[in-house]
Amino acid sequence: MVHKYMVSFLASLAVIALTSLALLRPAAAEPRSYRLDHEHMSIAFLVKHLTFARVHGFFHEAEGSIVFDEEGRELFSVDVSVATASVDTRHNARDDHLRSGDFLDSDNYPEMIFKMTGAQKTDERTGTITGNLTLVGETRPMILDVTWIDAGYYPFGDRHYAIGISARGSILRSEWGMTYGIAYGLVGDEIEIMIEAELIRED
Repeated sequence: MVHKYMVSFLASLAVIALTSLALLRPAAAEPRSYRLDHEHMSIAFLVKHLTFARVHGFFHEAEGSIVFDEEGRELFSVDVSVATASVDTRHNARDDHLRSGDFLDSDNYPEMIFKMTGAQKTDERTGTITGNLTLVGETRPMILDVTWIDAGYYPFGDRHYAIGISARGSILRSEWGMTYGIAYGLVGDEIEIMIEAELIRED
């Protein structure tokens, strides 16, 4: 009888110990959704003008979301849509030309879309994103080098949780069929892309 009680007592201790360990163990990594903060984003580009300088431009309107596991530093998805008509190089005539059929053809293709196909972590805060960029009706691969800057709760306002990212990449616009001005060196083929953005966690 004593032996039976002892076995039961030891079994209860084992259950309590296992339960305690489970409670002490860190929670499993959990991917979370984040959306692009329209008030804190910069989607910019650089392109060579003749042989003299490079033109700096922006896109002011975009929607985007990612799924990111902060603990594991793992990126699961990236979807970004940019309004092509929102292009701005601080020169009205040039911007109208960029919206025309020679370049972005904004009337027929109001959005350019980037969708991630894969991601590779290169360090604790850096990685490479591969994806497809759809522009003027053509879809081609594109690579972005990304840095995860920081994360935390805003100290004011609605005190939302946000992360900050920085990304760099480049494309040859001729691969998307935009060849205007390349042959005569009027406008460069390579477009450098620079993205600085905050994303708000969807709690």
